[in-house]
Amino acid sequence: MAHPARVYNAWLGGKDNYPADQEAAELAAAANPHIIEAVRANRAFLGRAVRELVEGAGVRQFLDIGTGIPAADNTHEVAQRADPGARVVYVDNDPVVLAHAEALLVSSRDGATDYIQADLREVDRILERARATLDFSQPVGLMLVAVLQYVPDADDPYAITAALLDALPAGSHLVVSHPASDIAAEQVAKSMRVYNERADAHAGATPRAHDEVTRFFRGTDLLEPGVVELPRWHPGAGTATPTGPLPMWCGVGRTS
Repeated sequence: MAHPARVYNAWLGGKDNYPADQEAAELAAAANPHIIEAVRANRAFLGRAVRELVEGAGVRQFLDIGTGIPAADNTHEVAQRADPGARVVYVDNDPVVLAHAEALLVSSRDGATDYIQADLREVDRILERARATLDFSQPVGLMLVAVLQYVPDADDPYAITAALLDALPAGSHLVVSHPASDIAAEQVAKSMRVYNERADAHAGATPRAHDEVTRFFRGTDLLEPGVVELPRWHPGAGTATPTGPLPMWCGVGRTS
């Protein structure tokens, strides 16, 4: 069955995927021609958000859940370019990601990285293991980038996000990107349906509207410009101009 991390890898042109993942990736992209562009824009957003938190907010620790198969500019690479002492803990539930964990654990001499094999729903396990590397008395960047769509409403993704944030100190930041149900809605619905028909029952995806994605930031102060389409969040030199609608919302919020 197709799995999110491997489908994402296929969209990025990687080789760490199986025929089932390739089929799901190709059919979903056929239903939504801008999906590959959105995936790349999402990766660029992750880099901009991490740099902004390190350079602008002084965050030196990151908990990256749903990290996926290693690619260019992983969270620790971006963070440690800005501050070699940055510490990053990765979390994913795909055994293929576990097989690549050593690539994620190549840290700068002054910093640290770790990897936890767990599902986003296993909040207590994640927090307990993360404390071995991260200092929870200091701000943490909680990265939930393109992962919350895999938690259905029945599992209450809002409560999961709140529980993770509640464990972090004031000055921590929540970074979220999420497929949109209200941008190119017809294409997104068809693309998600194609993907879900080929995915593991526990890896189905749910796109959400702007107000639903904004709800994840309750209890935080949203940084400008709020919850926006991917290229509109702190665009900089080299930010690609989209050729069409990129159906993903993104934003960053700060806890107080």
